[in-house]
Amino acid sequence: MSIIRGSRETTDFAVAPVWPRLRRFLWEVMLQGKVIEQRPLPGLAHAFVYWGFLAFALVTLNHFALAFGARFLWEDSPFGSFYLGFVAVWAVVVAISIGGLFVRRFVVRPKWLGKVAPESGFIAFLIFTLMVTYLAGLWLDDETLLGQGVWWLHTLSLLIFLPLIPHTKHLHLVLSPATVFLKRDGFSRIPPLSGDEDFGLDTGKDLTRLDALQAFSCVECGRCTEHCPAANTGKLLNPKEIILGVRDYLNEFGAANEAPLIGKHLSETAAFQCTTCGACEFQCPVGIQHLPTIIGLRRGAVNTGKWEDDYGTKLFRNLERNGNAMGFAPSERQKFIEKNALPFFDGTQEYCLWLGCMGSYDPQGREIVLSLARVLRHAGVTFGVMRKEKCTGDPARRLGNDLAFTQVAETNIEALQAAKVQKMVSICPHCVRTIGTDWREAGATFEIEHHSELLARLQDKLPSADAATPRESVVYHDPCYLGRYRDTYEEPRAVISRTAGLVEVARSRERSFCCGAGGGQMFLGEETGTRVNAERAGELVATGAQVIGTACPFCQTMFRDALGAITQAPPKLLDIAQIAAASLPAGPSPTEQIPAGG
Repeated sequence: MSIIRGSRETTDFAVAPVWPRLRRFLWEVMLQGKVIEQRPLPGLAHAFVYWGFLAFALVTLNHFALAFGARFLWEDSPFGSFYLGFVAVWAVVVAISIGGLFVRRFVVRPKWLGKVAPESGFIAFLIFTLMVTYLAGLWLDDETLLGQGVWWLHTLSLLIFLPLIPHTKHLHLVLSPATVFLKRDGFSRIPPLSGDEDFGLDTGKDLTRLDALQAFSCVECGRCTEHCPAANTGKLLNPKEIILGVRDYLNEFGAANEAPLIGKHLSETAAFQCTTCGACEFQCPVGIQHLPTIIGLRRGAVNTGKWEDDYGTKLFRNLERNGNAMGFAPSERQKFIEKNALPFFDGTQEYCLWLGCMGSYDPQGREIVLSLARVLRHAGVTFGVMRKEKCTGDPARRLGNDLAFTQVAETNIEALQAAKVQKMVSICPHCVRTIGTDWREAGATFEIEHHSELLARLQDKLPSADAATPRESVVYHDPCYLGRYRDTYEEPRAVISRTAGLVEVARSRERSFCCGAGGGQMFLGEETGTRVNAERAGELVATGAQVIGTACPFCQTMFRDALGAITQAPPKLLDIAQIAAASLPAGPSPTEQIPAGG
């Protein structure tokens, strides 16, 4: 069986489709929407500096043209008078903004900025000097000694500033617009391997032009570090350092060479600590896509046999021998289906209910499946499960084992196509992502949705909440693969709000903090530093909510393991399917607790 492969050219400097790229360029580059939205105050200051940079472009050209007697902006012309005054306003705004950014970087110094390069302060000083000398030049006579001195100081600042751009992080001024426009379509999309000799990012020759462009576009703002669950819990991984490591590698070795990527500049340990939550990529204001690089490094280590990890080896062996990540015999799934009289999909039902590994073998995952089945039956939605089902390959895919992923993916696709499956629903966001996106490389075209999306549409078919019944408070945790990956935020909240009082945790929606299970981490060994699931569970408990609501069986498992360790009286832990099922006649208590030990 060959590894699923595609064309590398489709992910290296692709420009089609053009309109979505132009729209993204307008929002993220010209309007600085992402910069401001995710970090409003410093983002707005940065935006003012950028817009001022654009406004000054014409003035700068005119300034140099003046030296050759070819100036085109005259104070006594209508346009020149207006434009020079217009830029004067920007000079004041930029001077204030760059001063604020200087204080933030060198005085406040948020920890996620890391080591601050001295040249950043020098360039901030140059920008401030340019603004002040421009304003002074408007008031001074060019023929006076002071006026000429200001002109030369402005000119000298420009002559120093412009050559510094290619040699500092300020190169992003030139490169980031192209990076935003050219970045790969789709959130955290893993590029297909291009041929029999492509095993991922193993040596310098495996880096694409897009990889290099993104590496040199990094502005070192630390937004990725600020939101990375590994970096926040004492792990070695820092997504900013991964990108800077690629840059340092290219500076030392150049492109298209045989030197291994993992080594001096890039750490294998760090690459395998990633939960693939996507917070880094979501936050990046200059279009850098961290996960394709991190997973590319994993591919290079795994597909070439360089990565040695007992837990990883066991995981891959379980997938090969048993078809699931936990190593259970397939007969256990069959027993669960028969015991609970779940119907098999025969082509007449509307949905194929994909159980996934957690829904097939995990006790709490099974409870979620059965709760969902109750709701679907009550709403008159027909469904059936596959007679045989293997893991989608999500953990193998994210850990870089393309062969293991291909084997289970192609087996599943063949079975689903033979059963004439068209519409699917799953309780697992990881399954939804893998089937709906990763399997398409092998020709799969199944329509799949998460159960929160289906449940949200079925709310009118469920019993109304009794106004006299006290509503318990539920704090909802946004799963990474449902939120950032799928942009599904409102549907789970709609399901919860129907029967309970919704509480929001500080880090929620797009800024949700990972549970720690993704990227294969659930199946690997003990973590260094604080456990990610304990960090997140502590945040959820601190809200004081009576129930923690989840929409991913991996999240539920991680929190179940963490709650017993961080508090003696943990809140109840329920999936949204269980919350919805509790409103049905003769259903269990809506806050029936799942035992911490399973």
